Amino acid sequence: MDFGVGYFPTHDGLRPGEIARRAEERGHSALFFAEHTHIPASRESPWPGGAQLPQKYWHTYDLFVALTAAAEATSRLRIGSGVCLVTERDPITTAKEVASVDHLSGGRFEFGVGLGWNREEMRNHGTDPRRRVPIMTERLRAMREIWTHDEASFHGEYVDFDRIWSYPKPAQRPHPPILIGGGGPTVLDRVLDHGDGWFPQWHDENVFDRIAELRARADRYLQVQMLSVPADPKALERCERAGVERVSVWLPSGPWSVVEPALEKWEAAIGELTGR
Repeated sequence: MDFGVGYFPTHDGLRPGEIARRAEERGHSALFFAEHTHIPASRESPWPGGAQLPQKYWHTYDLFVALTAAAEATSRLRIGSGVCLVTERDPITTAKEVASVDHLSGGRFEFGVGLGWNREEMRNHGTDPRRRVPIMTERLRAMREIWTHDEASFHGEYVDFDRIWSYPKPAQRPHPPILIGGGGPTVLDRVLDHGDGWFPQWHDENVFDRIAELRARADRYLQVQMLSVPADPKALERCERAGVERVSVWLPSGPWSVVEPALEKWEAAIGELTGR
């Protein structure tokens, strides 16, 4: 089992390249950045994490700008989106950004994707929240066409374009792994339909039972990575027993003086599990 970290790359915290460099130097296998283009000030949609939404949600750098900085600062670290809100993105532009980061990093990108929880945020991008599942599915399929064909076309209900050329292509073939985030009732269907793996959160309901269900239903290899895992060796051991390939903890956003203690706590839990 590999170990990674997640981080909201805020403009007033540790810079994306700096946290990436430190994570690589300390032996972590991956770094995932969160994404929110904005947070609607109405605050109508409840945050699943509690009553008070942390400011880091609307203070993050652009996802792919931050990922580029992380790629340039490292040579081995896997870098990824945790998660990219495909429901709020143009698929042609996003396909270009994914391919660019994967190409610049030498094939180190992992494409975590999700539906999102903030309905007003989706609406501001022109997405009807009631249609977010088929919209995300179709956009991902369109991006696959762009990544895997010299000349791509796509004709669907939500995405429609005639023959296009788009380069670079991803360094990874056929494309970076698509990790489907979420813990809703239909998420496993989406993973089986168009994912390369599942990317749940530790606190998702019945997550370990559903990992077993995914393995039983799958007719191909599907990796499982998990976010928001607590810095507790017992939690890590449970993930390892369940066959989770990589576990990642969310680090606090801020300067190194804030990030380092949380990272050391995570590393201590890893050390207790592995004996290193």
